[in-house]
Amino acid sequence: MESWFLRQCEYTQPGGEASAADMPVQKGYRFTWYWHGWPDEANEKGATLDANGTDTLSFSFGQQGAEEMICTVSIYTEAGETICELVQQHIPVDDMGKSHYFVGCNTGWTSYMANLKSILEGGIDLRNKNAAIKNVLNA
Repeated sequence: MESWFLRQCEYTQPGGEASAADMPVQKGYRFTWYWHGWPDEANEKGATLDANGTDTLSFSFGQQGAEEMICTVSIYTEAGETICELVQQHIPVDDMGKSHYFVGCNTGWTSYMANLKSILEGGIDLRNKNAAIKNVLNA
């Protein structure tokens, strides 16, 4: 996650023990995520709902009222090509949900998925890691 998406991610096992950075994330782990270009206070907390270690990762985030959103990343082959699909569910339909999650997450996921593709295909990380540069898409 830190190689293409986050500045730092902290995972906690179901019993409350911190997970080692080199251990694969598993179903039931809780997380706190931190982004490049944002202070530590701007973090995201959630839980890993599914992680099979090869082609599926599903997690909750952004609790809005009683229901958290769910994001699922799947990797599969179609017509001889590798597809990486991201689906976000339970997006609130109020004004905040429409502006912050429909628009904001669409922009963010587009940037991070393009960065994942860039890293996998050519090894180039497109994220802005300079905290002094603000208001850019790739931070």
